[in-house]
Amino acid sequence: MKTPTEVVPDPPSARERVLRAAMETFMELGYAEASTLKIATRARVSKRELYALFDNKQAMLAACIADRAGRVPLPARLPPPSSREEFVAMLSTLGATILREVGDPGVMAVFRLAITESQRAPEVASTLETARQLVRKAVRDLVAQGQAAGVLAAGDASEMAACYLALLWGDLMVSLLLRAREAPRAKEIDRRVGIAVRDFLRLCSEEEQPVSRRRRAVTAG
Repeated sequence: MKTPTEVVPDPPSARERVLRAAMETFMELGYAEASTLKIATRARVSKRELYALFDNKQAMLAACIADRAGRVPLPARLPPPSSREEFVAMLSTLGATILREVGDPGVMAVFRLAITESQRAPEVASTLETARQLVRKAVRDLVAQGQAAGVLAAGDASEMAACYLALLWGDLMVSLLLRAREAPRAKEIDRRVGIAVRDFLRLCSEEEQPVSRRRRAVTAG
């Protein structure tokens, strides 16, 4: 009987080592105090190797942020949902993905770094903001698809996406940034998503709009 061959993972590449070392150094010393020499030493590469991979320190930071943002498996653009139920399922899946991945401790560490270094190194916040736009765009695109399918009322898709994200997060983001609590587990994520989707549809669903208009008409009369 043959013994199963153990698969030995490949050692991290120089780029992976540099990114890991850069993030650790940024978190330990702050962006402004993290020198390329310290990063190269921690990554066990020469400065020449480091600069062959990244032009400067900001490029390393941008790659660190992109690496973490890339872990959020945002969906590719899909055809508009064919029904309200399908849209609810798509919106729920996206919301759960955002809470789970953006709420990850590693991602929260990047947010804290951007806040801490925003005055001395505003490019940190700028780089992170670019990554955050990807999340907003994913929600905005899905909202637009819901409108195209007649599930959501007409309106500014960006504003409606911001509304959904606000309902989804509540004050959770602040609590995570302050380390006042741990990242939500699956049960809490499902609960938050369910409430956010329900309230969002009450505000923005095409089916709800006639009721809202009648209420406004009665109030006005």
